[in-house]
Amino acid sequence: MKKLSVPLKLSALVLALAAPMAWAKLPPPPATPEAKIKAAEAAAKTAWSGKVDAYKLCLAQDRVAAAYRTSAASSGKPVPTAVATPPCADPGPFAFTPPADAKPLEASGAHSPATTAASPPSTNQPAATVNPTPKAQ
Repeated sequence: MKKLSVPLKLSALVLALAAPMAWAKLPPPPATPEAKIKAAEAAAKTAWSGKVDAYKLCLAQDRVAAAYRTSAASSGKPVPTAVATPPCADPGPFAFTPPADAKPLEASGAHSPATTAASPPSTNQPAATVNPTPKAQ
């Protein structure tokens, strides 16, 4: 059996250690404004479809309850009183309005200089009178 030389072993070791770095997951590219709008639209559509599903479930539950009441009444069984529930709310057709562009931090006034003080921040009283601290024992 032939033995491998030291440089060959060393290069194999370096390659084995470098392989996980090559397979590492790269961070996603920064989101473009179009991608952000598309993601917001997808989230709004998902929320709307959840509301549509809830509306359809509410209608189906109302139909089942009405059918139960009519069958119970026709067979002479006592019909319990109905529990007051809110009416089914139709979400309407899907409509998406893209969010308004937010001001960049520089335009929002976050870096504005402080206003000039109208009065001095100090008083004529000593600090010990204004903020007395108990003596440590």
